[in-house]
Amino acid sequence: MSKEKTLVGFKKARGLLDKVVKMVEQDEYCIDIMQQNLAIVGLLKSAHQTLMEGHLNTCFRRALETKDEKRKQAMTKEILRVTKLFNK
Repeated sequence: MSKEKTLVGFKKARGLLDKVVKMVEQDEYCIDIMQQNLAIVGLLKSAHQTLMEGHLNTCFRRALETKDEKRKQAMTKEILRVTKLFNK
């Protein structure tokens, strides 16, 4: 996982969120606010994807390589749960 890439995405989203809060406080045009909000959503989705890829390539892969069936099932359930939450 690229920790740096994930952090950059979260920090950009945080900075943009601060900007959006100010835009709302200053009664800026709704469409401009929505466009910035969508940019934040995109940054968060990208950070989520980076986290998921890292998890699948490390923790999940190690779990699947073991003979511990309960661990494999638990890790699979975790992935399914996070994926379901992401798609809401």
